[in-house]
Amino acid sequence: MDRRAYLRTTGAALAVGTAGCLDAFAGGLSEEDYDIGMSQNAFLPDEYEVSVGETVVWGNNGSRGHTVTAYESALPEGAAFFASGDRTSTDAAREAWYDTGEGDIAPGETFSHTFEVAGEHHYFCIPHESGGMVGTIVVRE
Repeated sequence: MDRRAYLRTTGAALAVGTAGCLDAFAGGLSEEDYDIGMSQNAFLPDEYEVSVGETVVWGNNGSRGHTVTAYESALPEGAAFFASGDRTSTDAAREAWYDTGEGDIAPGETFSHTFEVAGEHHYFCIPHESGGMVGTIVVRE
């Protein structure tokens, strides 16, 4: 094998072998910086359990922007709505995202929310909801 053929083959193998790893390092966050990571189209893990009064931190360790937006109609009774961008409803968060990109959590950034009401708190990423980027916070007494 000549030198150029070897370099092409080796370079291609290296690119394929590390492709999945690049997304994990794009945000520059370590796993100690967040409870829930955001990959290309998923919250990791997609279900997370905490006790009442605990704060959950989402960290964008991916390579593209995401949001964290509660499904307002699916929140437990008395639970506070939460959304990156500080909107007060699911519709307002969607509108802000589509109008100006407000609520974007860029790679390397975090968003946090303290859960004060027990129950299942369902949420999603506005731009990646259709791709299945949804999650649940289970809050126990």
